[in-house]
Amino acid sequence: MVLRVGGRDRSLTVVRPAVAGGGLLIAFHGSDQSGERFREFSGGVFDAFAADGVTVAYPDGHQGHFNDARLGVDFPARRDDVDDVGFTEAVIDHVGATRVHVVGYSNGGSMVIRLVHQLGSRLAGATTIAATQPAPENLLPMDSPVVPVPVLLFHGTEDRLVPYAGGVNSLWGSESRGLGRSARETAAYFAERNGITAEPTTTLVAEVGADRTGVERLDHRQPGHEPVTLFTVHGGGHVIPGPVKAPLFLGRTTRRVSVVEEMRDFFRLG
Repeated sequence: MVLRVGGRDRSLTVVRPAVAGGGLLIAFHGSDQSGERFREFSGGVFDAFAADGVTVAYPDGHQGHFNDARLGVDFPARRDDVDDVGFTEAVIDHVGATRVHVVGYSNGGSMVIRLVHQLGSRLAGATTIAATQPAPENLLPMDSPVVPVPVLLFHGTEDRLVPYAGGVNSLWGSESRGLGRSARETAAYFAERNGITAEPTTTLVAEVGADRTGVERLDHRQPGHEPVTLFTVHGGGHVIPGPVKAPLFLGRTTRRVSVVEEMRDFFRLG
């Protein structure tokens, strides 16, 4: 499918349910991917929501990238000032969705972070995978009102591209994409943004096992405020947790937590 946005033809893959229930999930790919490539890379796991009446859209970035929240990126999407926020709005308007969720991996996760800041009023929830909030000096200037959005995050402690502990985002140590906060700081940032002042709670989901991964859940919750949850995958890499194993060079993939199942539970999606 092609939509005309900001004078550009923008393409996307759309998976429509047999009976639409009004929901829309927009899934943003990582660097040097496309919507269809991301669908293949993730094993089509997000298509599962179509069985629940949710339309699933996979947008294509401009020359393989989205114009995300990081000031330090030098993608063609940034150099060409591509309006990916407008593209997202066009997808929402085209589908006519009444309840919109976004999920993104890597560069797509950083795009989701931008959308939370600039399109929060149209989002029912946001999920990031292998992406963190940019450090203040690396955050693209965004003059938008604060709209609380429930946020679900997944990050591996052995992520070599977007460090779990914070630091320089890069492509295997080259092509710096600026500083990022740690995964825990990212969760705390969104919790504060949502007005949560209560201390977070930590739950051990799975101890480190034979696959050399373990899972820990950090919850920021407070009555009357949108929740924020971080799943830390101990030993995990720059991957999507769940049933589909990523290429080995990206690090270990855990099957002990599933992004799709946690999204379904956290957002009551489907």
